Amino acid sequence: MDSLLARISRGQLWPSPGGVHPAVNKSQSNSLPIHILPLPPRLVLPVKQHIGAQGHLLVNVHEQVLKGQALTKPHANWSVPVHAPTSGRIVDITPMPSAHPSALPELSIIIEPDGEDRWCELVPHPNYRELTAERLIDILHFAGISGMGGAGFPTYIKASTKQQIEVLIINGAECEPYISADDVLMQAHSDEIVRGIEVLRHLLQPKITLIAIEDDKPKAIAAMEQACASIEDMQVRAIPTKYPSGGEKQLIQILTSKEVPAGGIPADIGVLVQNIGTMYAVQQAVELGKPLIERVVTVTGDTLAEQRNVWALLGTEVKHLLAQQDFTPEPMQRVIMGGPMMGFTLPTVRIPVVKTTNCILAPSEAEMPFPGEERACIRCSACADACPASLLPQQLQWFAKTKEYKKLEEHKLFDCIECGACAYVCPSEIPLVQYYRVAKAEIREQQIEQIKSDRAKERFEARKERLEREQEERRNRHKRPSRSKEQDTQSKEKVAEALARVKSKQADKGADKDKVAAAIARAKAKKAGEQLEPDNSEVAQERAARKEQARLYKEQKQQADTTEPDAADDKKAAVAAAIARAKAKKAAQAAETEAPAQDDKKAAVAAAIARAKAKKAAQAEDADAPAQDDKKAAVAAAIARAKAKKAAQAAEADEAQVETNDDANSATAPQSEEDKKKAAVAAAIARAKAKKAAQAADAAKTETAQGEATQDKPNEEATAFDAQSSAEDKKKAAVAAAIARAKAKKAAQAADAAKAETAQGEATQDKPNEGAKALDAQSSAEDKKKAAVAAAIARAKAKKAARDAQNKPDQEDPS
Repeated sequence: MDSLLARISRGQLWPSPGGVHPAVNKSQSNSLPIHILPLPPRLVLPVKQHIGAQGHLLVNVHEQVLKGQALTKPHANWSVPVHAPTSGRIVDITPMPSAHPSALPELSIIIEPDGEDRWCELVPHPNYRELTAERLIDILHFAGISGMGGAGFPTYIKASTKQQIEVLIINGAECEPYISADDVLMQAHSDEIVRGIEVLRHLLQPKITLIAIEDDKPKAIAAMEQACASIEDMQVRAIPTKYPSGGEKQLIQILTSKEVPAGGIPADIGVLVQNIGTMYAVQQAVELGKPLIERVVTVTGDTLAEQRNVWALLGTEVKHLLAQQDFTPEPMQRVIMGGPMMGFTLPTVRIPVVKTTNCILAPSEAEMPFPGEERACIRCSACADACPASLLPQQLQWFAKTKEYKKLEEHKLFDCIECGACAYVCPSEIPLVQYYRVAKAEIREQQIEQIKSDRAKERFEARKERLEREQEERRNRHKRPSRSKEQDTQSKEKVAEALARVKSKQADKGADKDKVAAAIARAKAKKAGEQLEPDNSEVAQERAARKEQARLYKEQKQQADTTEPDAADDKKAAVAAAIARAKAKKAAQAAETEAPAQDDKKAAVAAAIARAKAKKAAQAEDADAPAQDDKKAAVAAAIARAKAKKAAQAAEADEAQVETNDDANSATAPQSEEDKKKAAVAAAIARAKAKKAAQAADAAKTETAQGEATQDKPNEEATAFDAQSSAEDKKKAAVAAAIARAKAKKAAQAADAAKAETAQGEATQDKPNEGAKALDAQSSAEDKKKAAVAAAIARAKAKKAARDAQNKPDQEDPS
């Protein structure tokens, strides 16, 4: 089976749906050569004469321009420039009525020709095959060439397609009645047209090129066949005359049997279609460097004296064309731009010729009667049969009248090529094409408005989002950013590690602080030890002495049970008395060393304590005499031990108080020189009294053989002793008690004398603890602590003296 290209090469043609056969009426204009019109009095050039965006102005009012000079420059896609058709002066740049059924004003450049018709500098490219494709496309672009068959599609866009083109079709069918511009152009300039086709073939590289011409143009067919006879793969195809076989989609279907998909373009199926007039403009632009500034226009109609084709400069007003053909208007005269099928009636003859203008028709009323009054559709389906796009014109008209635009789009309104075949065959004379054009315009307007609305909405939403984002950023500027779970976990781990390190450092610092604190404590302890070390050592020695005394007492008691006392006891008693005196002297010396650090009251307390110790020592000396019998000696020893135990407990309680106030004890303030002197005098007096009491104790020892164990309350203890004694020894006990009371009275008198000498009132004689308390009540808060320390020291020394005194009777016990 032959391929499609093979069948196309053999000249096979395919039928197309629909179509009509109106009277062609071409002979009136195609029999004469193309006429060159004189320069018009002014040229009105719309800035936009094509599909796409208009260019930017390059000229200003009152500026002189040359023929072929660019007046605008392209700045966006599908934008091509316009050029000056002749030399002259720009008199205005203002909106003017456009070549459109609505005649809406469009920005236009008005040129007043100077008659010189001077060209600007042209740049021809006769050897265009040496140029790159991009350079050739730029030449077509800046020459301002767009489709001249009616659509106005920029030629450079089609020439730069990236799709593979298999079939290049040159449309010379010109199926519209009355129009013969392409026909006469092919007859007069077939060689230029073929060279323009060669430029496009050089760019697109198609497999075959077909020049389609309706069979009612035999002269054009002959001219084109002759021009391309020597070119391979370029053929002329004569197609049946039928309207609208010159439509792009219909022509493709006739020549290739292919159908362009809805919403698609011919390039999608490997086909590209160009107009005969466009190919002529391509040749002029590439080989001669001329931009598109003129075109062939058919001026026809029975109201014209001469109907022919003319070379019309772009921007020439229709009025000028008609005037050159001896236009004789009728009442209610119509002037149509385009053919009778697809053209539109101009609202004024001041409309300019543009790039897509191919015909100006000025028919008489007899030639083209006015359409009758629109009547109701009879549903004859003639319109559907005539539609070349296989649409339903009746349905589209109903939807257009009710403005059901969605249904119009669903029924493929935009596939309509507005050929007018449906209106041509309608017996009810319904202007179907007019309905479709209005509906298309409204739909396009809605689409444009929708696009604007969507863009505005996008801008609004973008702005709103931006404002919310900025507000959120301001709100969270001082907040920690949100984190994912993984980031939170990692952050927590890092925080835990940091806390561990901090705790470790704090522990190290704590250890260091503990070490420092320990060192400080040691220093304080050392300092306190230096101050209180004699007292602590004495307490320890006292405890050791007590243990030793208890041990010696047991040994002596065992010896007393077996042997009688001998003469050596007197020596021991003398030694014990000497020891007691030495300890009393030592206590006095300690009081002397502490007295300078105390004030007058503290010195008095120390002296009182020393006197009490001396008194106790004297009493202990009195108890050293040998007992008359074993029972009395045992009773005296028991009483002495009880008293010593009581004094020891009191001393231990005071020692605990001294230990709790260690810091305060070490912070005693130094006394003045006067206080130191007074304390020294008091200490000296106390030592003298102690020495005198010791001497009295020695004398009393030889006079009595019975010891006195009472310390703080001698009367009560003597009474207890008398109760325990037998009736036989009462006299002796009374004598001993009297001697003891006399000695105590003597010691008290000595203490009173010391008090008078020092001018300090001493209330405590036998009870030093009560004296210390009285001193505490009188002293200030700062002196209380110092007094407590001194009292504790005195009590400790008194305790030691009492223990020494206790041990003496035990050692000299005759039993």
